[in-house]
Amino acid sequence: MSERIRTRVRQLMPTAREELAALVAFRSIADARQAPPQECADAANWVADAFRAAGIGQVELIRTADGSDAVVGHQPGPSGAPTVLLYSHYDVQPAGDETLWQSPPFELTERDGRWYGRGAADCKGNVVMHLLALRALAADGPLPVGIRIVSEGSEETGAGGLEQLVLDRPDLFTADVVVIADTGNVAVGRPTVTTSLRGIANVVVHVETLAGELHSGMYGGSAPDALAALVQMLSTLRDHGGNTVVDGLDTAQDWDGAQYPEEQFRLDAGVLDGVRLTGSGSVADAVWARPALTILGVDAPPVVGSAAAIQPRASARLNLRVPPGMDSQRAQDALVAHLERSAPWGAHVTVEREAVGSPFRARTSGPGYTALTSAMETAFGAPLAEAGQGGTIPLCNVLAQQFPDAEIVLMGVEEPRALIHAPNESVDPSEIENLAVAEALFLQGLG
Repeated sequence: MSERIRTRVRQLMPTAREELAALVAFRSIADARQAPPQECADAANWVADAFRAAGIGQVELIRTADGSDAVVGHQPGPSGAPTVLLYSHYDVQPAGDETLWQSPPFELTERDGRWYGRGAADCKGNVVMHLLALRALAADGPLPVGIRIVSEGSEETGAGGLEQLVLDRPDLFTADVVVIADTGNVAVGRPTVTTSLRGIANVVVHVETLAGELHSGMYGGSAPDALAALVQMLSTLRDHGGNTVVDGLDTAQDWDGAQYPEEQFRLDAGVLDGVRLTGSGSVADAVWARPALTILGVDAPPVVGSAAAIQPRASARLNLRVPPGMDSQRAQDALVAHLERSAPWGAHVTVEREAVGSPFRARTSGPGYTALTSAMETAFGAPLAEAGQGGTIPLCNVLAQQFPDAEIVLMGVEEPRALIHAPNESVDPSEIENLAVAEALFLQGLG
């Protein structure tokens, strides 16, 4: 069975490349300021047509609360067979500064055995992977399990349209196993399931000290500088080793799954020679099991054009990643209290709270995981690893709350070299092939 599936998927890989090229060509950015909305509409229609052609009989586009279109579909399985929901998203991050790309971001380009383009891995490569798996199975006749598909159009904006649709129309998502294809292996060729996701708790902190700007020569030394106050406050959020230190948060958790070798991390992250990694413990501890504070942006005068003036106000947007086992709302509360306490010189501090996202930990003891483990290890010829991810997928928690008995599986083609969200995003076609084989074997085995 596995060799038959492998042969079919391999024969379909040229088609997969053509389809990925067609998908990448859509500038499907769910932000009308950065791409015409028609690009998302065209991508949604392409995805719907592709799943229909792959054997999913009931496919429709549903407008969600955030204005995006979700592609949803259902193909019933044999009587008594379980149902599997296959998730992906067709929207992408903006390309950013296109001069940093070695090839046009919305034109799939092959280089050194990899396929480059915005969304090639995150997440259009996973859309193509689902299509490959379904076609490989359809060659044997009716699908062995019931299949639901959903591909959303606003995942990258975090607008919450699909999460609301789950609450409004749970009938569209009912399944025994949910495959969230939006993560990836720890390395090319090493099969991996993601079992934990960090949550998120963002804030914007504003600091004010003066009624207006003052000449630094006349007043510097006694006049309280709001930008200096902000810098001092931000410096209290990490210790000298780079560990995140927010009063009231446990920052010493350990990761007990697959490790992330330091040299591999340095390569994946592009850390410059001579620069040390931050944090104590292992890389896996730091990026998957512990809270992490990142300064996303600062409002302050730019260097070019700056005047000799003391700043009366300054602001920063902060991103706090929250590991499983930690409550995101309490973590945000702790961050707000820490900032308010750390303000020097009686500076006025105002903290704006942004929406929080809860961390997620998958259950790995059910029949779905058993079938997936066998399928992944057969497809890759290597033992299955468990990894975490620093990112947040709010949909996982909504599905877990709505369908507490369903198993939720996270996997996908987005291994570290894919550089998702960065210039020169790419996918290794062997990951698409192997994961399509694994998904087909998984669906067959579960049926």
